[in-house]
Amino acid sequence: MEERIQAILKERFGRDLDNCTKSEIFEALMVITKQEMAGRKRNTGNKKLYYISAEFLIGKLLSNNLINLGMYEEVEKALAAHGRELTEIEEMEMEPSLGNGGLGRLAACFLDSIATLGLPGDGIGLNYHFGLFRQLLVDHKQKEVKNPWITNESWLVRQPVSFAVPYKNFTMHSTLYDIDVPGYNNGCNRLHLFDVDTVDESIVPSDSINFDKHQIQKNLTLFLYPDDSDRAGQLLRIYQQYFMVSNGAQFILMECEQKGYDLHKLYDHVVIQINDTHPSMVIPELIRLLQERGFTMQEAIDVVSKTCAYTNHTILAEALEKWPIDYLEEVVPHLMPIIHELDAQAKKKYKDEKVAIIDKDQRVHMAHMDIHYGFSVNGVAALHTEILKNSELKPFYDIYPEKFNNKTNGITFRRWLLHCNRELAQYIESLIGPGFKKDADELEKLLKYKDNKKVLAKLEEIKHNRKLDLKQFLYETQNIALDENSIIDVQIKRLHEYKRQQMNALYAIYKYMDIKSGNKPKTPITMVFGAKAAPAYIIAKDIIHLILCLQELIDNDPEVSPYFKVIMLENYNVSKAAKVIPAADISEQISLASKEASGTGNMKFMLNGALTLGTEDGANVEIGDLVGKENIYIFGKKPQDVIDLYADAAYCSKDIYDEDPEIAKLVDFIVSDELLAIGDKVCLERLYKEILNKDWFMTLLDLKEYIKTKERVYKDYENKDAWNKKCLINIAKAGFFSSDRTIAQYNEDIWHLA
Repeated sequence: MEERIQAILKERFGRDLDNCTKSEIFEALMVITKQEMAGRKRNTGNKKLYYISAEFLIGKLLSNNLINLGMYEEVEKALAAHGRELTEIEEMEMEPSLGNGGLGRLAACFLDSIATLGLPGDGIGLNYHFGLFRQLLVDHKQKEVKNPWITNESWLVRQPVSFAVPYKNFTMHSTLYDIDVPGYNNGCNRLHLFDVDTVDESIVPSDSINFDKHQIQKNLTLFLYPDDSDRAGQLLRIYQQYFMVSNGAQFILMECEQKGYDLHKLYDHVVIQINDTHPSMVIPELIRLLQERGFTMQEAIDVVSKTCAYTNHTILAEALEKWPIDYLEEVVPHLMPIIHELDAQAKKKYKDEKVAIIDKDQRVHMAHMDIHYGFSVNGVAALHTEILKNSELKPFYDIYPEKFNNKTNGITFRRWLLHCNRELAQYIESLIGPGFKKDADELEKLLKYKDNKKVLAKLEEIKHNRKLDLKQFLYETQNIALDENSIIDVQIKRLHEYKRQQMNALYAIYKYMDIKSGNKPKTPITMVFGAKAAPAYIIAKDIIHLILCLQELIDNDPEVSPYFKVIMLENYNVSKAAKVIPAADISEQISLASKEASGTGNMKFMLNGALTLGTEDGANVEIGDLVGKENIYIFGKKPQDVIDLYADAAYCSKDIYDEDPEIAKLVDFIVSDELLAIGDKVCLERLYKEILNKDWFMTLLDLKEYIKTKERVYKDYENKDAWNKKCLINIAKAGFFSSDRTIAQYNEDIWHLA
């Protein structure tokens, strides 16, 4: 390996390992890794999966690829012989901006597991140049700027493939870029990302994410989820989504035709997994393309209905896309006769307007189209799927019970243990052998050590080492001083009111006041937040503002700061998650019960020995079932209680505020003189009024129990032997949440790949 690296460095840069830069080493390692992947067998078969998703949050790839190719230790050793650290070289890589939150990270984990299991399956998406945005924290507020990540030397490999994508007023021609996805000790698959050569990065200023949304040829693949608070933004999203699915559908048919398959039996050779509603137009587009190839409308509908499957990722009605017909007419009028026919057939069979594709307001419900004209509908956690069946999608479940199934999400242990917490992975291997890397259920073998004081002490030592790593990282990146001897309490996830970062912020206010009154915690506490708010989501940005104001207030208070700290990570992403999760003691999963489909952060924390503090929501339920109620901290109203409160319109935050002076005191602090002296009066007052008068996701409902439970968690932390035992049990029971298990279930129940 050393000779290989030296040869590429000499050929490309005229240097050797002792004299080159970190960037040059990174480029050399990328070349070697791409060569290795190109030489790996392709996972092939008679039936192939195409996983279409608007997001693939793949993170940095060098380390992950080296691990999956079995080369990590060899490269690490070769570099160390010349005084070079592989971890430092990894920092040279730009993080791909191809996703936002759990949806995109899940898609990335799935691609890894599909390849690891040797299944033929590729991803299809878009090659966003600036991703979502890069988050800066300026004047206690989120500022969005573009996040360029595509460099001359990257994992993207341009392919000689292009398709014509027709719109109402023009046609665009695509360019295909592929990223290889190596399985762990197995063959390779690919992520196919479509782009357009006419995109013009210069139309976006360096200090914002504003651009002319009407210049589709120039802006189409610039940003993931462009601001859709106006008509132009909504139309741009339709342009993007159609570009993704038209290219995907044409690519799928091209591969089938090259293999000589009978397209009338497309479903024998192809399964298309529609990841959330963004790719839903693949259904009418595939029907259109089959009609171009001589199919009747009905033949095409029948074939497509047996080919497409749909994953629902949300219970929130606003996240199920509904596009006005006139918007679709303006962008893709050629799809509308097909969508009208699909709607007419559904209405002919089922009179209930709740299952109509086109509603009385002339909006096309994408999820409804997916359910009627797909053969499978799955939720992503046991609770989520039951809520879909019994509540949110009940009219569809009554019609198609056979289509509904659950596939609890998973994570790839290669990235979220083997890479981000190598010391823990190596220690686990010394205790139970290497089998858990391929079969995560083998982690259960750790249970025989649950009362072994030496093992528990070692777990505590490893956790402390990760806190030291995080301390160094935060100092270098944000000039923040972390106390490595504090309890690290973490909430990192997309900023949304249903995830209730605002409740955690109210706890921070409680703790600040409690310490001010003389109640000093035995062990200092550090609360870590990481989150981006959608640019047009004003209240979410106000919550970030509150957290940043609290961070400054506490930092500057000598009575409180030795015992308590609030930290907001800037530009939270996959790489930062990989630093924070191994250092965390407490995993905050506090969404309003019934609102979080699954969560995957909860699984990553569990795997790394953090304990869950959460509601009975999403996969928290399954974590609790696995570890036992004594090894998880569950609080708050139950899902059905919340569903009933919504149904009866029986929740009023103002009533709780008026009846409980302790809660009122915490809420009032948002607009206290102390915070107004630091923050923006408009932002703080708007958030205050929102919680007082709306509080759609019932922050105040669970606040008192949350505070009480969190105080119990901190108290339990003081009994380190008992705490470490809980941590070990969580790690040992995390195997169920391997994405390898999830993908095996998808294949067994839905895909049937051969």
